[in-house]
Amino acid sequence: MKVCVTGASGFLASWLVKRLLLSGYHVTGTVRDPGNDKKLAHLWKLEGARERLTLVRADLMEEASFDKAIMGCHGVFHTASPVMGSAADPKAEILVPAVEGTLNVLRSCKKNPSLRRVVLTSSSSAVRVRDDFDPKIPLDESSWSSVELCESLQIWYALSKVLAEKAAWEFCKENGIDLVTVLPSFVIGPSLPPDLCSTAYDVLGLLKGETEKFKWNGRMGYVHIDDVALCHILVYEHENAHGRYLCNSAVVDNNVLASLLSARYPSLPIPKRLAFFVSEFYDVYYMEKVSTLYMYEIFLIL
Repeated sequence: MKVCVTGASGFLASWLVKRLLLSGYHVTGTVRDPGNDKKLAHLWKLEGARERLTLVRADLMEEASFDKAIMGCHGVFHTASPVMGSAADPKAEILVPAVEGTLNVLRSCKKNPSLRRVVLTSSSSAVRVRDDFDPKIPLDESSWSSVELCESLQIWYALSKVLAEKAAWEFCKENGIDLVTVLPSFVIGPSLPPDLCSTAYDVLGLLKGETEKFKWNGRMGYVHIDDVALCHILVYEHENAHGRYLCNSAVVDNNVLASLLSARYPSLPIPKRLAFFVSEFYDVYYMEKVSTLYMYEIFLIL
């Protein structure tokens, strides 16, 4: 079976390509520069890559540039998103590319008569940024982050995920496309690409004693990168999968995290505690929906 993975050289996408190849899929991956041998070398080293991986050029902001990659594919995994970082104009550099890039991919999906399902990588950030939560009630897939709160706090990444996911749901509903979204919490694990992603830089910063980004959250959900890749494949393959799926493994208080890391790496300047900050983020997740799919798969195996 043939599938497409957008942004194939990224942190998550590389693991997804790896898992898809190991599962026997033929994979077409989109990248911005197929001739960049240094950036793409890790993909060609994957088992099965020489036989079943094709890399083609596509750009989120170029209309119809995904047509070639997507045509003939039964499934599309849209993981590509704008690179996060300091932006002089967040709307132009982050929000517009996230929304328009997603719609650009979906317009290509609409042209493909072979399409079975689209799996979109969203984020728990699209669920947890809100000021009206009840601390006694875990968040589930019905929750959406507040657009107004994201704007007021200038949390552009979360806002980009909310707007892109909502645009995807609207487009797919109007055009009869079977869409499933995966919302991972803070993704950790080995990086296959040579360049570190933004989450890896955050962790590296904490190991260097830089605590600014972590103190904002109070507590965070964490999930291993391989589990996120497998979750994408699960919701693609499972006939009854539908809607949104939170993907989280454990929720850890940031002071507990700092204490564990400082004890594990005593030579590094990791603080044993982080400064207290009243956060608008909420990281307690109700994971029954995705767990039910996993249990169903185990039942079939047994």
